[in-house]
Amino acid sequence: MSIDLSKIKKVFFIGIGGIGISALAQMFMRRGVEVSGVNDEEGKTLDVLRSAGIKVEMLSDYKKLPEADLYVYSDAWLYRGPEIIERARATGRPTLSYFETLGEIGKNYKVIAISGTHGKTTTTAMVADVMIEAGLDPTVLVGSFVKKFNSNFRQGNSEYLVVEADEFNRHMLLFHPFIGVVTNIEADHLDCYKDLADIKSAFGTFISQSEHKILDYKKYLEKVPKLSVPGAHNRMNAAASLAVAAVLGIKEEIAQKALSQFAGTWRRLEKRGKTSERTIIYDDYAHHPTEIQASLQALRELYPSGSKKLTVLFQPHLYSRTKALFNDFAKSFKGADKVFLLPIYFAREDKDESISSEKLAEAILLEGEDVQAFASFELAENHIKGLKFGQNDVFVTMGAGEAYRVADQIFKFS
Repeated sequence: MSIDLSKIKKVFFIGIGGIGISALAQMFMRRGVEVSGVNDEEGKTLDVLRSAGIKVEMLSDYKKLPEADLYVYSDAWLYRGPEIIERARATGRPTLSYFETLGEIGKNYKVIAISGTHGKTTTTAMVADVMIEAGLDPTVLVGSFVKKFNSNFRQGNSEYLVVEADEFNRHMLLFHPFIGVVTNIEADHLDCYKDLADIKSAFGTFISQSEHKILDYKKYLEKVPKLSVPGAHNRMNAAASLAVAAVLGIKEEIAQKALSQFAGTWRRLEKRGKTSERTIIYDDYAHHPTEIQASLQALRELYPSGSKKLTVLFQPHLYSRTKALFNDFAKSFKGADKVFLLPIYFAREDKDESISSEKLAEAILLEGEDVQAFASFELAENHIKGLKFGQNDVFVTMGAGEAYRVADQIFKFS
């Protein structure tokens, strides 16, 4: 569906609290559009939206779909609130997903779309920082809060739009980018792809739709400056950013300066603080075996084995992913001294009795790791409260779900 965005005066967002869709809501508001939405849980994104003057209604208080020129929904709400999306469609007004809407907006920009299995968020944020440093003034939508501009959205005043192009449900194919980046390709989202070959085919289509294509950027690794964010994976993200800078004609020294000052993003190996006992608390979004390994390797760069005890509280994300990559997950916790598992975050799926965190814990144990699974958040919190953490401990919440909430409940840190 093609829409005339200039005629849109009022937009209602279904699932407005999502990290991507909340950025889009801010973009419409900055255009002078009346914006409102519904969400089912509180969170940092809603705080940002409300502070910007956007009306947010909680699902528990929601009664009637308001009139709007455009309805935009989060894909998660095809499962969380399908009846609201159906009511929106029944109005006859345009009703688009977040990525469909972003694809329409992208038609008016030179889009720099960052796709790939891993590293999309950090690379998008790095590219944004480099372009800002170079004076290109991009508009940016990213799946995290970027520390440089303390938001998941930045309004620019140029022809450039930098976006994170997710591969779930082939969303990246909604863009025809000026620059298309594929950071890497691995098996994931096997609930909507047949196999790795199908995934590679989809990324191939994405690249074919891109005017400038960035696939192999290893030659830029030697030009990556010393970063403040650790890990080989972040050096690869920085190399991809340098490749984008080269296409844009940004001077190498300007790009390197921006990357050397890159401070990271929310929930990407984010150091949240220290407790009064000087235990260091991190939160990380890793939810794929490769990402877990990369994050643990990065942490061990900072805290070599023997210097700090590393405890990981991990929440698997999706039954389908945990099942499809089960053996890889079992082998991915090398480097951790202790692993705790929360119940699987089911998100858009029905419960699958054939897979569980308890079964994953058994497999991790066979790999020689110290691991324990919990049947509920409450049980995990009560157990962890009874442990004594001190100055020689690093505690990491990990996963794309809500593991970080456990640290919020247990620790006081600054």
